[in-house]
Amino acid sequence: MTRFVRPAFRFSTQTLLLQLGVVLLVVLLSGAVHAWLVYGRIGDEAENQALTLARTVASDPDIRSVVQAISNEEGTPPAPILAAGPLQAAAEAARLRTGAFFVAITDETGLRLAHPDPARLGEHVSTDPSVALSGQEETTRNTGTLGPSAGAKVPIYAPGSSTTVVGIVSVGYSMESLGQSLARDIVPIALTAGGAMMAGVLGSFLLRRRLQRLTLGLEPEEISMLVHDQVAVLQGVDDGVIGVSADGRISVFNAAAQRLLEQADLSGTPWADAPVPEQLKALTRPDAAEADAIELVAGGRVLVASARKALHRREDLGWVVMLRDRTELQQLTRQLDAVGTMSTALRAQRHEFANQLHTIAGLMSIGQHQQARVYLAGLAATGPLKFPVDQAELLQDPYLQAFVGAKGVEADERGVTLRIGPETLVRGQVTEPQDVTTVLGNLIDNAVNAAVAGSSPDRWVDVEVLDEAHDDGGTLHIVVADSGDGLAPGTDQEAVFVEGFTTATGPVASEGVDSAPGRSAGGRTASGQGLGLALARQLARRRSGDVRLLEPGAQGGPGAVFMASLPRTTAGAAAAIKDIAGKDNDA
Repeated sequence: MTRFVRPAFRFSTQTLLLQLGVVLLVVLLSGAVHAWLVYGRIGDEAENQALTLARTVASDPDIRSVVQAISNEEGTPPAPILAAGPLQAAAEAARLRTGAFFVAITDETGLRLAHPDPARLGEHVSTDPSVALSGQEETTRNTGTLGPSAGAKVPIYAPGSSTTVVGIVSVGYSMESLGQSLARDIVPIALTAGGAMMAGVLGSFLLRRRLQRLTLGLEPEEISMLVHDQVAVLQGVDDGVIGVSADGRISVFNAAAQRLLEQADLSGTPWADAPVPEQLKALTRPDAAEADAIELVAGGRVLVASARKALHRREDLGWVVMLRDRTELQQLTRQLDAVGTMSTALRAQRHEFANQLHTIAGLMSIGQHQQARVYLAGLAATGPLKFPVDQAELLQDPYLQAFVGAKGVEADERGVTLRIGPETLVRGQVTEPQDVTTVLGNLIDNAVNAAVAGSSPDRWVDVEVLDEAHDDGGTLHIVVADSGDGLAPGTDQEAVFVEGFTTATGPVASEGVDSAPGRSAGGRTASGQGLGLALARQLARRRSGDVRLLEPGAQGGPGAVFMASLPRTTAGAAAAIKDIAGKDNDA
């Protein structure tokens, strides 16, 4: 696994710094563009104001007459005469009245006839007057003798003429005053930029906190590694894993869970609406204890399920439900129980077998050979060992004989007589011993429990097994009855097949089972509490068969009667029947 090296700055910190940089850049650019637009707007207003004032001065009849008179003279009057003349007085009056930077008047050659600086009178203007002298108005932004300005130049026409240009009027407003106006307008710009900056910083911090909360403080590289590890772990284990997020949706549903529950991927489905057993949903309720584990049957499998609360620091991440397949273990347990029961029966009859051998040896030693032969003939007919099961010879399959005989020994130890019914007939050989013993064993155990708990002094269990031959495999029909008290009145007959139905949790006691803790309503077997009949029905239906209740029984006995059908579980019965039929025809 690749080792993660944490960078100098966390991803959330890097994101915050980047956002702050972007916000600062945007605010600065926006402020600069806004200031430039404001500066341009103020300059345009100054040019228009200068153009208006220049037109007003240029259209004054007195000024037009004086300028024409000076233009007709040879040469230009000296500066002192111009400073005391009417043009200087009119220009200064207009400048002072409007707050202009300067108001200047020139003749047709561009020599100053009026200027704010008397020392500049009679000199040529510092900017090009050719456009205005050609009869056109213009606005300008340039730097003259008084400094930078935004102004306008308007031609002065001779009195009574609209084509003869005798001079120009040049008006300007100082760019420094424009800057001062901009400085007054820049305050709201700065406040707006500052507010935007603060909003951006606050939004960045909030986004950083949300990012940390969503990622649980993990770096992107760590998240990527966790995703790879999660896929490798969840898809590589045999246990089913179901993750339920804090908002009640399935966030993880690995391949093992899909296989065990026989469902498609349910990721994103609301947990409350998910098509999974209700026992799993009960594990994630707020009042459920985390240490509790349950057994349930799903799709013919015995599953052990547990749930744990998922927490990260103090944050609730939801639930993790674990599923483990106990089917094979339960099958091995049932086989071990059968072997143990048979070995117990053999040990119980070991002394009888030894006594029989001693009897034969004694008869031989005293010369009673005829009696020894008779005794041996009797043993040969009945077998040296006897299971406490009536008419066990009707079960011609040795596996069924051994299994039912072992169950008979176990029942006998509890004071119950196990009997084979007269309708029993099995000619074929069992081909699916695990399924057969699971169903038959659960039904017998259920009946023995009911007989023990029943009120009848005569405790018995009747088992009838019939082998129905088919070309594709024989069907075993099993009927089990007992001497118990049956189902309690008002009990739903289908409730005994619901997994987890016990006297502790079911509405009423079933099959006469007492209310001792852990006793199953409908029988407790090696399959676990309340799973015997549910598992038996699941296995039978998986083979296109069924397990159902024929009779609910009555108080005082006889008890309930269950019937099971197991298709394709035997072979050879058809051949045996044909062989018998052939012998009958020969006869």
